[in-house]
Amino acid sequence: MPGPLSLDTERSNVRVAYQGSPGTVIEAMVLKAFPNCTALPHKRSEGALEAVESSLADKAVLTIENSSIGSFHQSYDMLLSHNLQIVQEVQMDVELCLLALPGVQKDDLQTIFSHPQDLAQCEYSLCKLGVSKKNVDHGYAGAETISKQDLRDAGVIGNGRAAELYGLNILECNFQDASPNVTRYLVLARTANIPKEQGQYKTSIVFGLEESPGTLYKALVAFWKRDLNLTKIESRPNRGKPMRTLGTEKQFNYIFYVDLEASMAEIRTQNALKELEEIASFLRVLGCYPCTTI
Repeated sequence: MPGPLSLDTERSNVRVAYQGSPGTVIEAMVLKAFPNCTALPHKRSEGALEAVESSLADKAVLTIENSSIGSFHQSYDMLLSHNLQIVQEVQMDVELCLLALPGVQKDDLQTIFSHPQDLAQCEYSLCKLGVSKKNVDHGYAGAETISKQDLRDAGVIGNGRAAELYGLNILECNFQDASPNVTRYLVLARTANIPKEQGQYKTSIVFGLEESPGTLYKALVAFWKRDLNLTKIESRPNRGKPMRTLGTEKQFNYIFYVDLEASMAEIRTQNALKELEEIASFLRVLGCYPCTTI
């Protein structure tokens, strides 16, 4: 995989939209990847993407995958439903902490608040505590509830900034089940900066196929015979045509998201996509971009 590359910090006034609020993990990622940006929080990822489409923001950050719990399926669906381009991938090792009011100990906890994705990354640790879980939109919402209501039998999964903002103590660092706990984020913009040179880039595409024996195999061979390395294949239901008929039976119909380690500037990439286009019911390039680790 490509190593660390320089981040897009040229514009000090770049506006970056994201789903979250102060004290959330994704806000920490935004401020680390774009240290001079104007961070624009939104309640929903849809709102962050719409802000870029309407020119209220320059970029949007979308969480796409975590090394512990896998893909964020709704994010894949949003890539297709919005007319934006992936311009960068950022990977960050995420440390989740167990937070509570000052003086509260682990044995006092009965309920843990957090976002479902953060709870999932701490499933085993929570089972050992024997606590109940309560979903909130973001970890900060749970921290705010605990602080305002003085809940001394409740904790929240968050980060150090959430503890500072809401006057909580960190009961345990690295509370997640696995370390490293890496999350992949995609940075999207209205227009793409397609590289003109070959180099360490990743290209993401999405395509559909007409059902027939071996069609998916033929699609993947287009990359194999050109020595193109595929790093990710994700299938999702085809919302436009969710079912297909096979004989007298109805079966699910899928579309396929693929990431490959190659630049669109390479002839072999262009030829692979031309071959794929001949058998695909549709094909869309989602972006060609560098990958950064922070």
